[in-house]
Amino acid sequence: MEEVNTVVVGGGQAGVAMSEHLGKLGISHIVFERGRIAERWRSERWDSLVANGPAWHDRFPNLAFDGDGEAFVSKESVADYFVAYAEKIGAPIRCGVEVLEARRLEGRPGFMVETSQGAVEAQNIVAATGAFQVPSIPPIVPADAGVTQLHSAQYKNPAQLPDGAVLVIGGGSSGTQIADELMQSGRKVYLSIGGHDRPPRAYRGRDNCWWLGVLGKWDAPTPGPGTEHVTIAVSGAGGGKTIEFRQLAEQGMILLGMARSYDNGVMAFADDLGDNLRRGDANYLSVLKEADAFVVCNGLDLPEEPQAHRIPDDPDCVTHPVLSLDLATADIRTIVWATGFTVDYGWLKADTFDERGRPVHVRGVGREPGVYFVGLPWQSRRGSSFIWGVWHDARFVADQIAIQSSYRNYHQARRAVEAKR
Repeated sequence: MEEVNTVVVGGGQAGVAMSEHLGKLGISHIVFERGRIAERWRSERWDSLVANGPAWHDRFPNLAFDGDGEAFVSKESVADYFVAYAEKIGAPIRCGVEVLEARRLEGRPGFMVETSQGAVEAQNIVAATGAFQVPSIPPIVPADAGVTQLHSAQYKNPAQLPDGAVLVIGGGSSGTQIADELMQSGRKVYLSIGGHDRPPRAYRGRDNCWWLGVLGKWDAPTPGPGTEHVTIAVSGAGGGKTIEFRQLAEQGMILLGMARSYDNGVMAFADDLGDNLRRGDANYLSVLKEADAFVVCNGLDLPEEPQAHRIPDDPDCVTHPVLSLDLATADIRTIVWATGFTVDYGWLKADTFDERGRPVHVRGVGREPGVYFVGLPWQSRRGSSFIWGVWHDARFVADQIAIQSSYRNYHQARRAVEAKR
């Protein structure tokens, strides 16, 4: 039976970061990855996807991306980056190995980890599978509705879809970028938008990531239970640009409120489109206001952008919202659900999940001893969802594992001394 201090499940950015910090602390570990390193970046994202932050920001501290630091790196380059990083730190990642079950040992500390290539005993388990595990599609449109339905994780490019118009449901980064790409390819596109935050891509010559940093917003504390998820509409596509839904409408996209129901070929939408857009506007303008105040307070020589404060007039689809849509009449033959993901920790048999199967933890330390998590949104703060934030969260979790290992070593040493008396 192979034995190791810690098993890390998942070889993406969270698993690689975890391996670096465990290695620095001299903690023996194995990282199991069922596919390739950073597999989801390669096979579960659309072809044209780029990182939502510039290369100088969306990286680990000890390795920079090649090329222009202001560029938004392609998904393949991001995956290649993590492969190179794993090689740089000598991460013990075993690819093509799926973890089937991890269960606590009977009568002694540790876990039995069953994998597709045999069993391993470990004192600790780190679930580094992240938040984007199982595509979530609301049960609104039945499978036999006569339209092609796919999740954003399955979408690759416009040529993949049947001819005709497309309904994209979800106004976050993924949904908006996919909808824009489809429209630019010549498709008629309908975009269903819910509540969201809409930060500027850049302002006064600095990227949004920089502003969030100097304004202290990356360190915003985790919201209360049930309020953690905030849809963010931001894009690095096309060299990076601020998302303005009204401009997309002027180019021909039809904006809709939140999808509510489906009945006999007709989709119904909430009458909330205007409110949702204004909430995004308020978030956008608040960032500009805080940035302007920061410039004045610190005497920074950054060019003013008065035009950035101007919100375009509402297009017709906002002033006269579409509340019901006959899919056949609109020639909609495809629905792309950009509606996020759910988690699946069915393999981890531990008492550290709530009634919905979500991890119960404090900064990645699970409720059950020996169970840890890395890569969760808002794991410790707002920045946890970003590549650099994962790295810092992993360092904290590794420190906790080291602390608990020292207590365990003390106990064993004391037992040995006491046995000799």
